[in-house]
Amino acid sequence: MSHTTLAITVLAATLTLAGCGGHPMHRGDRHAGMGYGAMAPDAAPSAPAKVTASMPTLSSGYKKVDAPAGAKLYFVNLRNGMTVGSPVKVVFGLSGMGVAPAGIEKAGTGHHHLLVNVNEWDANAPLPANEQFRHFGAGQTETSLDLKPGQHTLQLVLGDQNHIPHHPVVMSERITITVK
Repeated sequence: MSHTTLAITVLAATLTLAGCGGHPMHRGDRHAGMGYGAMAPDAAPSAPAKVTASMPTLSSGYKKVDAPAGAKLYFVNLRNGMTVGSPVKVVFGLSGMGVAPAGIEKAGTGHHHLLVNVNEWDANAPLPANEQFRHFGAGQTETSLDLKPGQHTLQLVLGDQNHIPHHPVVMSERITITVK
């Protein structure tokens, strides 16, 4: 193989990896410890949260970032109706998209937001940052929550570089867990 052919082959492989997000944790079809093509768990959802309808262009003129068809967000280790101890480990699963930190504009990516005990939210505005709307803008894919005993609802929402949900919205089912 000539040096030119080798250089072209290495460049093509590098560009392929870059296009897929490079590291397996940033590829949209894989989560740590899960094989390619892992499917979202089949969990029965709790009562759905009220989500204000998502529009592709907001009244401010901001064009929402498009989400690829079939993108899915789900909980890897939790299911609706589970009883768990505190702290609660929450592992985020994403397929069909990649993860990029907040502020980074890259097609086909977003970052996680975890909604804790949220009944209503606006998919046409930046998600707030507080105890109920937890941001993972550094690209984190799991967290540990200290929750009081009792029932709690959890839902994942993917946000673009500006913390605004994609169009269409990429979100998990809203689940209810009981903390003992």
